[in-house]
Amino acid sequence: MTAPPLTSSPDRATAAAKSPLPPGIELEVFFDGDCPLCRREIAMLRRRDRRGVIRFTNLAAAEFDPAPLGLTHDELMAEIRGRLPDGTILTGMEVFRRLYAAAGFGFLARLTRLPIVRPLFDAAYRIFARNRLRLTGRCDAACRVR
Repeated sequence: MTAPPLTSSPDRATAAAKSPLPPGIELEVFFDGDCPLCRREIAMLRRRDRRGVIRFTNLAAAEFDPAPLGLTHDELMAEIRGRLPDGTILTGMEVFRRLYAAAGFGFLARLTRLPIVRPLFDAAYRIFARNRLRLTGRCDAACRVR
């Protein structure tokens, strides 16, 4: 099984680069503010971001517009996404690796990059992402077992 690409298509990355991150921001994370588990994780990361290098963007905020990213709201909701200062869009566990490193948990980032466990962490996150609405009690008729 091949891993999904870490970035979006070049056209989408180019679109994202048109909205650069503010100076000093190393990573922007797009999170589902309606997800209780996501909110807890983001709250912990905010507390740990003592250098102020992470920008937190709530996908559930009324003013959020995905258009400048070249992604749809559904694409952003499917799995966690992050954006680097050069406009590169990251997906999945790679976003968490970068978040943990920026928030002072470099050991976790390094651990999940080890060749023997990296595929396991990547696969576990993909399973969680596909099922997170059901796991967090937010599933409606559109949810299905995958």
